[in-house]
Amino acid sequence: MVDQARAARLAQRIKVLVAEALRKRVKDDRTEAITLTEVRVTNDLQHATVYYTVLGDATAAEDAREVLEAHHGAIRHEVGRQLTIRLVPTLEFVADEVPEAAAHLEEVLAQARERDAELARLRENASFAGESDPYRKDDDGGAGDEDTSR
Repeated sequence: MVDQARAARLAQRIKVLVAEALRKRVKDDRTEAITLTEVRVTNDLQHATVYYTVLGDATAAEDAREVLEAHHGAIRHEVGRQLTIRLVPTLEFVADEVPEAAAHLEEVLAQARERDAELARLRENASFAGESDPYRKDDDGGAGDEDTSR
């Protein structure tokens, strides 16, 4: 097994090398919108998953995916040239869904805050439907509603 710290260091190094390869080796304007968010390397250091986000709409995301697929070999070659390990890990590019999920979660939280504020406004002028204390109390301090006729 590989040391987890070594795998983490290799992941960080691969992230830097892929970013440099996209900037220097790939001559395509569509790479400017790509941001690498994370790289995960398997314990045997044979496979690296590169997560990326794209600034823009769905067409920009599709363009970025096409660029990464088209230049996959050149990027891996550049990473292999810079790394000092025996076997170059395979690279898999995955669009990172975290920003979209976070935006959706923020929307849901904003809706919940609005509902809470509306309930608070309704509660300000509300009064009890009956008495303020809805529980029945015996005046004589007895046993309450129990049937003692047996």
